[in-house]
Amino acid sequence: MTNAQVTALQYGLIGFFALWATLLIPQLIILHARHGQVRLRPVLTMAAVLLYGSMTLAVTFLPLPGPGAKRLSQTVQLNPFQWVADIHTELLKHGLPAADWFTTQTFQQATMNVLLFVPLGFFARTLWKRGLIGTTLLGLAASLLIEITQLTANFGTAPYVYRIFDVDDLLNNTGGAMLGWIAGALLLSLVRKPVPSPVEQPLRRERIDFAQAR
Repeated sequence: MTNAQVTALQYGLIGFFALWATLLIPQLIILHARHGQVRLRPVLTMAAVLLYGSMTLAVTFLPLPGPGAKRLSQTVQLNPFQWVADIHTELLKHGLPAADWFTTQTFQQATMNVLLFVPLGFFARTLWKRGLIGTTLLGLAASLLIEITQLTANFGTAPYVYRIFDVDDLLNNTGGAMLGWIAGALLLSLVRKPVPSPVEQPLRRERIDFAQAR
């Protein structure tokens, strides 16, 4: 992990605590007004979503470029699965054997892009009750929004483009959302209690008193 990534995570944590501190009291008031008590599960759920959102925004947009930062020579990458070729290039550059492909920075970056959207897919399934197609579209839309923001230098608020618009990021992010949905579906299938089948009652034989019937 680079120093820039550590700095981004630190800012993400600061943003999370600031946002959560702002929203926590109103949430507690609303929960108490609705249910007559404060339930822990909604509080933790909101904290988890806010933490994920803050950290995702931090690692995708921070740190901002400084005055002496070097500009990118390439701002757009439209070749799908270019990261596979980049792994081979990185291995040759550093003289590494092909078996060390998983140690390359390119592979680690691709893996991080997948893992970054796994919580989004998990939340979509467990919290928002979305299907796999809806979750896939949600992951693609969120990733595309991030890439467009980076391509436009944060819609003109940054001095220049400092992140690459990468089609592989779209694919990896969307795949991560799908994996998160699958993980959420598996978890729900494990914790969901099966509906007990009704116990068949044996037929009761009615006793007839023939003597009384006469």
